[in-house]
Amino acid sequence: MPVIDIIIPAYNEEQSVGKVIHDLPKYGVRHIIVCDNNSTDRTAAVAAEFGAVVVKTTIKGYGRACLSGIDYIKSCETKPDIVVFIDGDYSDYPEQMPDLISPIIHDDVDLVIGSRALGDMQKGSMTVPQIFGNWLATNLIRLIYGYEFTDLGPFRAIKWEKLLICNMEDKDFGWTVEMQVKAAKLGFKTGEFPVNYRKRIGKSKVSGTVKGTILAGHKILWTIFKLM
Repeated sequence: MPVIDIIIPAYNEEQSVGKVIHDLPKYGVRHIIVCDNNSTDRTAAVAAEFGAVVVKTTIKGYGRACLSGIDYIKSCETKPDIVVFIDGDYSDYPEQMPDLISPIIHDDVDLVIGSRALGDMQKGSMTVPQIFGNWLATNLIRLIYGYEFTDLGPFRAIKWEKLLICNMEDKDFGWTVEMQVKAAKLGFKTGEFPVNYRKRIGKSKVSGTVKGTILAGHKILWTIFKLM
C-alpha cells in the first residue's frame, strides 16, 4: 500500500471539515492536512479534534492554502507516494478516495481527476455558470493541449513526484486548472474517475457570489492561455 497524504484547503468550514475527515478511509493514509486559510471560526480547532494536522495561512487564497499543505509535506523526512486533494465543505464523498487512487496504484496513472460530470450530481450542487465554465475550460484544454478532461474537480489524486514537477504557483482560483494544464504540457498519464457531488455545507466563497464567479472564471481562462 502506498503512503498517502491528504490536503484539505478550508476557510470557515467548522460545520463540515470534521465530517470530511471522519469519512476519509484511513488505510494507507499518513497525514490528513487541513490548511486553515485564515478562518474566523473554529475550523482549525475542529480539524485538530478529528486528528488532522493543521497548517495555518494568514492570507486568503485557495491555491495558497494548498501550497501550504505541500510545504508541510516537504518538511517531512519521509515523503508520500500519493497526495489527495479534497475540499473541506463536504460536497465530495470522501469514502470514494480508494477508487480515486486506484488508477495510480494499478495502472501507473500520474494524475486522477474526480469528475463530477461523469458521476451523480445532486440538483443544485453546482451553479449553471460553474457547469458552463467547466465545459468551456476542459474543451479549451482539449483543443489547445490535446488532453481529454471533463471537469476541473477539486477531488483529485496525484503522485508526489509528479506534483513536485508541476511546480504549482497559483495562489487562488486557477489552482485546479493550472495542475491539469501543466500535466498536459508535461505529458503525464492522466485519468478520471466518476465521483458523486452534493450541495456543500454553508455558502460557497466563490460560486456563492456573482463577483466570486466572475473572478474565478476569468482566472481559469487566463491560466489556460498564460501557460501556452
